[in-house]
Amino acid sequence: MRCDIGVVGLGVMGSNLALNMERNGFRIAGYDLDAAKSQAWVAGAASGRNVEIASSPDALMAALQTPRRVLMMVPAGAPVDSAIAHLKPHLEPGDILIDGGNSWFLDTERRSRELAAEGFNYVGTGVSGGEQGALWGPAIMPGGQREAWEALAPIFKAIAAKADDGEPCVGHMGPGGAGHYVKMVHNGIEYGDMQLIAEAYDLLSRGLGLPATQIGELFSNWNTGELKSYLIEITSEVLAKTDAETGRPLVDVILDEAAQKGTGKWTSQNALDLGAPIPTINAAVESRILSALKAERVEASRVLRGPTARYEGRAEKLVDAVRAALYASKITSYAQGFGLLKQASAEYKYDLQMGAIARVWRAGCIIRATLLTDIMAAYQRNGSLANLLLDGAFCDAVHQRQSSWRFVIQVAVELGIPVPAMGASLAYFDAYRSERLPANLTQGQRDYFGAHTYRRVDKPGTFHTEW
Repeated sequence: MRCDIGVVGLGVMGSNLALNMERNGFRIAGYDLDAAKSQAWVAGAASGRNVEIASSPDALMAALQTPRRVLMMVPAGAPVDSAIAHLKPHLEPGDILIDGGNSWFLDTERRSRELAAEGFNYVGTGVSGGEQGALWGPAIMPGGQREAWEALAPIFKAIAAKADDGEPCVGHMGPGGAGHYVKMVHNGIEYGDMQLIAEAYDLLSRGLGLPATQIGELFSNWNTGELKSYLIEITSEVLAKTDAETGRPLVDVILDEAAQKGTGKWTSQNALDLGAPIPTINAAVESRILSALKAERVEASRVLRGPTARYEGRAEKLVDAVRAALYASKITSYAQGFGLLKQASAEYKYDLQMGAIARVWRAGCIIRATLLTDIMAAYQRNGSLANLLLDGAFCDAVHQRQSSWRFVIQVAVELGIPVPAMGASLAYFDAYRSERLPANLTQGQRDYFGAHTYRRVDKPGTFHTEW
């Protein structure tokens, strides 16, 4: 009996996805360039499972049903091109190659065109949820030919995370690189979420002097309400963890340098290319870059002075305000992310469906949250919604929290505690709601030094002034 799908690359993600598929009734053929890794897997985690190991690309193809479905789980970039070159001579027209890594969406576009010209189908699919998600149910965002999606749908729907209503968190995003584009923006929103949470923690820690365990208890409580999400949940657990060596909260002994793999930066870069404003995500990317300047920051802390970072007012007032500001900032950040998706959909002709994307993100992925159900509902109410902030429910939610939001930013500034993402979220809100911005002065300056011209508010046409 031939296998339903092949998995190339038996690292953590590849092997866990393979086990997930096997557990859901599919027969798996595994292949890895490292034969020892393949044998260790089949003798260990895959022992007794309905899997077989192929020793070569030719053997892998011979083991698969036709049209063949081959999932590549290799690092993004050159390794994907190398894997395609390694497998392609053994494919037949109509076979389906799937890239399940975090590939740059324009690379996926190129590969799709090249393979389609030779008669092969190519699916770039975003997979979110980490190693546990891969094993027990990730959110899956495939893009590519619709016929290829239809051939993969039974497998992907079976292994995907299930939302509270039982719906699998997977769906065809669109043609070409649409799936990897949606995953990229997911990761950008993830950067924003994580930075906003970090700023809330920093305000409570430095501003009120609360210990990590107490802040963890606050986050645990917040996870029962409108902020309920995977990231809030794990934040409470990270803050509650004690370091076995020192007896201190583990978070207090972790070096304050945040690493990144690049997908957040890609989101910022592409947004600039499209002219889409995503200041919260940009602030999160820049904050990680700034955190890496540890040695410089240590030196600067000895030279540069600011106010004493301790709030002297009623603690409960600031705690409640931080919760409100975090939620308002989160709504604004998601509004930016979905705004970027909307612009990209038009630019790349992806025909992205915002409600469907929110539906897929409700479970399995890193940004899964109660908020995604509300976002899905907003797009059900108005499929052509220009911005999430214009939805009645979200508009009311932000208005109700606006004074607390502003209070938190004021306190942070007064205490000298940086809140770049929260501040950027509020600035975006204020700019978006402004009927008139000072760009008129900017245009005047541009016309002055470069004769770039300007338009007028009182009559049509383009004008230039000899200043």
